[in-house]
This record gives sequence, C-alpha cells and structure tokens, in this order.
Amino acid sequence: MSRKRPTVADLRAMKGKRQLTMLRVLTMDEAEAAERAGVDIVSVPPELLLNPQYRDAAPSLFTMPGDNFYEIGTADDFVRWAFRLYKASADAVYCSAGFATVKRLADDNIPVIGHVGLIPSRATWTGGFKAVGKTADSAMQIFDAVKQYEAAGAIGAEIEVVPVEVAKAISERTSLIMLSMGAGTGCDAQYLFADDILGQNRGHMPRHSKVYRNFAAEYDRLQAERIAAFSEYVADVNSLAYPQDKHVLHMDPDQLGQFVEKIDAG
Repeated sequence: MSRKRPTVADLRAMKGKRQLTMLRVLTMDEAEAAERAGVDIVSVPPELLLNPQYRDAAPSLFTMPGDNFYEIGTADDFVRWAFRLYKASADAVYCSAGFATVKRLADDNIPVIGHVGLIPSRATWTGGFKAVGKTADSAMQIFDAVKQYEAAGAIGAEIEVVPVEVAKAISERTSLIMLSMGAGTGCDAQYLFADDILGQNRGHMPRHSKVYRNFAAEYDRLQAERIAAFSEYVADVNSLAYPQDKHVLHMDPDQLGQFVEKIDAG
C-alpha cells in the first residue's frame, strides 16, 4: 500500500509525538530510495523537483527545495522562485534570507522553512563553521530567531549544530517544526545528508553525520574497472582483435560487384 504524502497540517499534528526522518538528496535515484525506505521529508535541489519524473519516483515524500539566498535574490525574486516550485509540487521551501522575505512568502501562502544555529550561508556572523548557542546569550539569540520565524509565518526551521539541551528547550516552546541537524532528539525530525549516509563524501565528516555504506570505495572500484575496460578496448583496436566479423555487416556479393563496377566506371 502506498503512503499518503503528509501535509503541513499533518506534520504540525505530529510535533512532539515521534521523530521524523529527513534527508538531503541530490539525484532521482536517491529520491526513489528515500521513498522506498520510508523517509518522511527530503530537501532537494530545485532542478530535481522540476524534473517531470520526480513525483513518479517520490510520490509520498514531503519535499522542500532550497538554495542559498544569494543565489535567488530579493524578496520579489524569492516569490517568483517559490511559486514555480510550489506549482511543481513543492510542499514547502527553504529560505535562509531575512525575516521580511519569509513573511512575504508566508503572506502569499507558501509554506516556509527557516534556519537557525549554524547557517552555512551566513556563518561569518557566528564565527564560521562551528557550534552555535553554547552560552546563554547566544542560545537566547537562537530562541529569538525562532520567535521571529513564528511571527513571520514560517512553518518550521532547521536547527543546526546547537547543544541538545538548547534545541530541546526551544522546540518545546515553539509551534515550529524543528528539524535537527546535529541538535539531538529534542526536536521534531532528524536531518542528514544522503552523501554522508552513503559514504560518498570524501572530505570532512561532520560530528553529527553517520556513515552506513561505503559508496566511495565502490566508485573507486568502478572507476578502476572503467579504466581497465577502456584499456582493453584500445588494445583490441591496436591488435585488430576488434571489430570481429560478428560486429559488422556484409553486403550481398552480387550487389557489391555492381557497386564496385559503378564507382570504378565513375
């Protein structure tokens, strides 16, 4: 039996009742795998959702396209961007721009997910790529941001690399759906990147990530096989082992004779 795609109202009703699962997926294969594995929410690049085949692969995933605010532009640009994605079946959009932009989207009935804590696109304001909210004052700034998202009309917020105690206290005091990336189980959903889960990431692994497979090694094996196959092909061409008779087509001898006579006569 296929699952029903959750609505915003469904997610709100589940707040505090169970942990939701969320992934950042980049490809159609990953989206289909998330669907079949029973993942609840996915964050996707806009172009993936705009693929006409996306909902065939992921009919029940609550899907949130997003991009960095500086890639999209002003509030007017965000509205045009969001309308196009909402029409393409987005369930919500991610927005790391200012609260005024979030309000503009919400006023036009677009469900919006904000971002608090470590926000990579704005990390310069909080000292770079490190935990946020480790002091009472900085934790209060996160709480204030959550309340501003509430006032702006957002439906939820990603909360990234924040102490678990802070994230839990905030989640208990907000109506927003809180999506935890390294902020513990006191929130409403656990959020990881598919690249990390699959072991595709060859660079720095965040503290909150967990690797379940080693796709990098498999890709290395496949690349070695690819090089070997190409090398064998080159050797076959050089030695005239390719093409063999089974790889080509022959002409009827009578027709061939007529053809040769014609070109010689010409």
